[in-house]
Amino acid sequence: MEKRRLSFWEIWNMSFGFLGIQMGFALQNANASRILQIFGADVHELSWFWIIAPLMGLIVQPIIGHYSDNTWSRFGRRKPFFLVGAVLASVGLILMPQADIFIAVLPALWVGAGMLMIMDASFNIAMEPFRALVGDNLRTDQRTAGFSIQTALIGFGAVIGSWMPYVLTNWFGISNEAAPGAVPFHLTLSFIIGAAILILSIIVTLVTTKEYSPTELANFVDENVHQEPVRKEEFAEKAKLTDIFSDFAKMPTTMRQLSWVQFFSWFGLFGMWVFTTPAIAHHIYGLPLTDTSSKAYQNAGDWVGVLFGVYNLVSALIALFFLPMIAKKIGRKSTHAMSLIIGGIGLISVYFMPDKNWIILSMICVGVAWASILAMPYAILAGSITPKKMGVYMGIFNFFVVIPQIINALIGGPIVKYLYGGNAIYALITSGVSFIIAALLVYKVKDVDDIKS
Repeated sequence: MEKRRLSFWEIWNMSFGFLGIQMGFALQNANASRILQIFGADVHELSWFWIIAPLMGLIVQPIIGHYSDNTWSRFGRRKPFFLVGAVLASVGLILMPQADIFIAVLPALWVGAGMLMIMDASFNIAMEPFRALVGDNLRTDQRTAGFSIQTALIGFGAVIGSWMPYVLTNWFGISNEAAPGAVPFHLTLSFIIGAAILILSIIVTLVTTKEYSPTELANFVDENVHQEPVRKEEFAEKAKLTDIFSDFAKMPTTMRQLSWVQFFSWFGLFGMWVFTTPAIAHHIYGLPLTDTSSKAYQNAGDWVGVLFGVYNLVSALIALFFLPMIAKKIGRKSTHAMSLIIGGIGLISVYFMPDKNWIILSMICVGVAWASILAMPYAILAGSITPKKMGVYMGIFNFFVVIPQIINALIGGPIVKYLYGGNAIYALITSGVSFIIAALLVYKVKDVDDIKS
């Protein structure tokens, strides 16, 4: 018995909630650093605050993966987690830029960091089951397309989130200026809009997508010829939370090989997200390292949002129209390696760009890498995972996303302060080199069903 082949729009609707999730992520990625700086954080402290994000992923995703694998109700297997995560993330989005309203109780900086923690934990609650749902619902020969469509929606959501502050100021005339220590209103409004779109997009997936029952999934096991056999009755067995540790020890060989690729990919991404705003403000706009409140700094921050929107838009288009086709012709491994090299060159090139507009070209290159990072590793991994463990292994795989971010968070700030003299542009160069190392490591990975992709 085979899974039903889904249409393009069925796959689109199944992943539509990711548009809202990534819009929230994009608002956070492009603006959290400057919000924290507005509340009083120094540039070398930013990575320490950002450590919250990967820590939440490290803790939350495997647990959510475990429980979503073992949760069956009239509401579905993965759906309850989508909704809970979306509601909590929306609360964090609304309150983070308004953390100063709690100043009578706690410093705004610490409240802002707390909202960052809530957002990240909640995004992870919603996001991990979406990855597992693609593995649950799609046939092997549709998974590359499924993760690519998911990546496209991630890109479109990120474009909306990244560009929102710039659009509100430059198209609608909403001021991007504020008193020292206060977040400009255009940022606050952007986060509120992001929260609303997050909820609405999750509802689209909840209403339009059907999940397979345990019995149906058990009948589909034979389709996965590269996976170890799974008895149908195993789907009714209740796994223990502590099984996560034994599952980690028994992870598939493909996952172990991919772990190093993920390490260097996400080490580079974290450095880009944390340090692009101060790097652009200092290296391109020529602002002093201590300037975090001037209109010029806010303009630099808004332009970073535009740049992040560019790489996300490129990733969406690449994933939607080119990634599956290229992977089918040259293989997923070669596609991923080539994409990472292009992204690495893009990040390194920021140093040499003469003005802010030229950095758009750099971000186009980053967009190629981002499209592949969000699709190819998961498509490669899905073929090596038993269906019963799809959720927990997708969560465990997130270890290799968050651990490099934690390491970067611990050492990135001191490196920028003491080795790079406070100039964050060198952090972007380091990220580019990290991408290229990841590309070289791709060729050590065994893709067990690449010919089916």
